[in-house]
Amino acid sequence: MEINFEGVRVIGFDADDTLWVNETYFRDAEEKFTSLLEKYETKNKIDQELFSTEIRNLDLYGYGIKGFVLSMIECALELSNNQVSQKTILECLNLGKEMISRPVELLNGVTEVLEQLKDKYRLIVLTKGDLLDQERKIERSGLSQYFHHVEVLSDKKEKNYRDLLDHLQISPSEFLMIGNSLKSDVLPLVGIGARAVHVPFHTTWQHEEVLEPVENNGYITISALTDILEYV
Repeated sequence: MEINFEGVRVIGFDADDTLWVNETYFRDAEEKFTSLLEKYETKNKIDQELFSTEIRNLDLYGYGIKGFVLSMIECALELSNNQVSQKTILECLNLGKEMISRPVELLNGVTEVLEQLKDKYRLIVLTKGDLLDQERKIERSGLSQYFHHVEVLSDKKEKNYRDLLDHLQISPSEFLMIGNSLKSDVLPLVGIGARAVHVPFHTTWQHEEVLEPVENNGYITISALTDILEYV
């Protein structure tokens, strides 16, 4: 579907898996977690239970690595009937520390895109997750110079976006969001009258998947971030 990008003056970028690699590290950690618990359950069962635990805990811990680690520990205790060793609990904690300590790996074309857009638009980052971790990644990425504002949201629903745009005095008609998640970065924006660009990442967390068919109305999908330069 063709979208008219005229009138856009502010562009928002998702961070994880849009500007830099993120979900790949969670998949790696999940693989290691299943190896730690293989004496108690099958890989498929462990994966299912970990995901269920994460979703159950979202309202308590929110998104991000810290909540993921706490969910791993809780899941390990449940699957082992509280028999899991202290060593395994420590290894779960270390998995989280390894994830937090990873260097920021920028996705292809990110710097080129921001360099070309910085003087034409007001650029902001709208991400969700742990505040400290996201602030740390922004700093390590070397991209902070390009952004007028960085906001770490507790969630990415229509109300979250509407409240933030109101606070920043940005009209939805002037706003364009770019991100890898249809559920979090695209559909809520279309719902409030903004425009959006979907840039799929090669792996998506189950919770971010959109299973129902979606009418492509109000957004476009591009294969690489650099493709946005053809439109704005």
